[in-house]
Amino acid sequence: MNIVDLDTNNHSVFKLAYYLLLVIKYRRKVINDYISNRLTEILKFLNAYKSASSKLIKKEYPSIRKQLWKEYFWSRSYCLLTIGGSY
Repeated sequence: MNIVDLDTNNHSVFKLAYYLLLVIKYRRKVINDYISNRLTEILKFLNAYKSASSKLIKKEYPSIRKQLWKEYFWSRSYCLLTIGGSY
């Protein structure tokens, strides 16, 4: 790891990386090539939806642009939560 790859804040230096892992209920092996291809299509759709919704909102509500620093509407940030009493 290169030192320029690290993030910093007032009191720490860190590098965080995450994987989003979706697990089938009961870990059943139900995903074949056809289902895998369909899931890929769905994920591409969700990505396109994020892009298209950003463009539509900025077009319909131009005042939003004044509140954003750059051209982006959605943040690259995300939230991962666990459920099921694992706290």
